[in-house]
Amino acid sequence: MESSPINLLPPDSLHQIFSSLPLRQIMICRSVCKFFNQLLTSQCFTEIISTRPPLNLLALRPPHHHSHRHGGNQTANNNNIRPYIHVYDPEENQWFRFNLDFLPFRSPQPVASSSGLIYLWGDSIDSSESSKSLVACNPLTRQFKVLPQLGSAWSRHGTVLVDSANRVMVLTELAALYYSGVVIANQWLKFSSNLPSKPRSPVLMSSSVFALCDVGSPWRSQWKLFSCKLTNLTITHTNWKCLERHEWGDIFDIIKRPRLLRGGCDSKLLMIGGLKSTFSLNPACSTILILRLDLESLEWEEAGRMPLDMYRGFQESSKFKVFGGGDRVYFSAKRMGKLAMWDFWEGWRWIDGVPGYGDGLCRGFVFDAKLTMMMP
Repeated sequence: MESSPINLLPPDSLHQIFSSLPLRQIMICRSVCKFFNQLLTSQCFTEIISTRPPLNLLALRPPHHHSHRHGGNQTANNNNIRPYIHVYDPEENQWFRFNLDFLPFRSPQPVASSSGLIYLWGDSIDSSESSKSLVACNPLTRQFKVLPQLGSAWSRHGTVLVDSANRVMVLTELAALYYSGVVIANQWLKFSSNLPSKPRSPVLMSSSVFALCDVGSPWRSQWKLFSCKLTNLTITHTNWKCLERHEWGDIFDIIKRPRLLRGGCDSKLLMIGGLKSTFSLNPACSTILILRLDLESLEWEEAGRMPLDMYRGFQESSKFKVFGGGDRVYFSAKRMGKLAMWDFWEGWRWIDGVPGYGDGLCRGFVFDAKLTMMMP
């Protein structure tokens, strides 16, 4: 490459040439040689393509493991493994991975993503004890930022929520931590949660937090939808409101073990669960149903229903996971060996070749990959 005529072109000309390529091709060109990698990771080039639409990908969360469980040798071995995250491109139907070896943390555990950034828990490599920090990073630019320190209990029990403005919340049944990135002294704000039960699949969107809570008895679940506006947060009280309308009827009674996901925009909320075949105490389900709530009109509509031949595989499994969001929802189950995907525009299909999960039960989140520089 040193003797190639392309080296005679000025950087500005090369930037203009490469900026005409789609983001997928730019990422491929970065791996051709060191010269291309330096050229296409420069701040100047990144600023040129910063407004490019993102790649809508699925990132898998690593399987649960305990790196310190087997003593020092196991920890040392884990430290020699280059960390990475498995990613699926639904447009190209391909699996690949992003290396996370630029992060100075042990066993990084990605948990959420928004606006091109991935949020993860990581143990400091300078400490022999577990001291997890929440970190925001961009695998494409290999930049990262450590958020203000949190106690280890938050990483074990809290759910990390991020919105399109990269506001972060760590939510538990009893309390919530909120971080906007511009607060005084760069600190987390702590609030009492005061929810009636443990929040299920909470979502941060449209400047509000949404969560499902079981307000029923130990013998029979009764799910309700709760919301709280970020502007209503106070130091002493978090103002959660139960969202319900008479017109909804028995919408929560027909869904077994519902989950929430962010819809295709900030005004849509998805609820996914098994469609009950009867109203008995422990009914069987006939399929998996996807409902969509318009947050402006507060009206529900059916967005999708899993085909019966696809649902048979989940019917035989004792446990399955739902993740994704936007216009795509993904489903995994034990011993399935593949994912089911619902696309709002294209319908249902299978995804083969899921990497890294022995039992087939995996979890993940939407990763809108972008080549944007992180703010300090």
